[in-house]
Amino acid sequence: MTPSEIQSIKQRFGIIGNAPSLNYAIQVAAQVAPTDMTVLITGESGSGKESFSKIIHALSPRKHGQFIAINCGAIPEGTIDSELFGHEKGSFTGAQEARKGYFEVTNGGTIFLDEIGEMPLGTQARLLRVLENGEFIRVGSSKVQKTDVRVVAATNVNLLDAVREGRFREDLYYRLNTVPITVPPLRERGDDIYLLFRKFATDFADRYRVKPISLTSDAVQELQRFRFPGNIRQLKNVAEQMSVLETEREVDSRRLRNYLPADQSSRLPMLVSAAGSATDGAGNAYSERDLLYKVLFDMRRDMTDLKKLVLDLAGGQRPQEAQELLRQNSHLFTNVSVAPYDGNPAAARPLRPAPTDGATSDYILNSRELTVMMRLIMKTKPIGWRILRTRRKRKPFPLKPRKRR
Repeated sequence: MTPSEIQSIKQRFGIIGNAPSLNYAIQVAAQVAPTDMTVLITGESGSGKESFSKIIHALSPRKHGQFIAINCGAIPEGTIDSELFGHEKGSFTGAQEARKGYFEVTNGGTIFLDEIGEMPLGTQARLLRVLENGEFIRVGSSKVQKTDVRVVAATNVNLLDAVREGRFREDLYYRLNTVPITVPPLRERGDDIYLLFRKFATDFADRYRVKPISLTSDAVQELQRFRFPGNIRQLKNVAEQMSVLETEREVDSRRLRNYLPADQSSRLPMLVSAAGSATDGAGNAYSERDLLYKVLFDMRRDMTDLKKLVLDLAGGQRPQEAQELLRQNSHLFTNVSVAPYDGNPAAARPLRPAPTDGATSDYILNSRELTVMMRLIMKTKPIGWRILRTRRKRKPFPLKPRKRR
């Protein structure tokens, strides 16, 4: 397919961008459109998957037939069979008359099933029969009906993971994945981000009758570095906000950051080595066992910090009850380098020397330590202890026996 043909498809369907991955996805959609093969479009939410389904329908022999886009995740599980395949009168509560389903209405056309991964397993079995034989049965009927519908599905989840977890049928996955099309996320499209921003800024300037927003060079670099987890939908929202709220029509990087979420580090993927173990930013590999040990040692360090906090609260002008409680439970503070009930801070000494050979101590976390330390905190904080002591348990609501008439 020539670049001029790809460009004409972009102009016809309003697609902006020159990224190689985007051009390849358009080329695959145009090549598969004249056939009746089932297509599975994968991509993140907001990346424009529905546009590719429209390309496939418009360039196919079914272009004069009906095109219906259905969001499988937006239809309740109890009614999705009725919506897709129809129902007979009286088949369930509220079915006052017979109704045609989407597969019957779009006979001879194309049906786009978005978020196919959210479809219930029972409905997946019905869909598989439609794909294999072109047959379906209405809800509450025993009559087999025929339909000639092309199915284009889309998902933003990994269906292979859903198959392994038992949430998606394996036979349906391979039946849908006849021709896969991958829509690239916005962060992988490079200069297309600024092109899309200029297009959205011009559109919103015409809608709100204002001057279009322009970006400085440093703002353009800041915009292209942003990850955009919401993809094109998020970029469009940012352009609309700036078109309405900005008083200055030229925006620099400092003002642009006000419209971009600051916390993006938690959404970065974890690096995985070739052996399958997770790695940190420095490239150090961690197995599952190492990660579990790391979590346990972090919990132990937090417990030690909590003990030191208890000792600080019990220090100074301590109540006599807290001193006595510390003396009775001094074995709980063996891994803390400060004696818990020594009156002179300068004379503080470890109750038991810490191991120097790298070995771990025989200290075990248990609920008794937490109970004792909470008692220490409450005894050093009379107000909190008084609040806890004044709480009363609610009595269950008395059920009166029903009188017989």
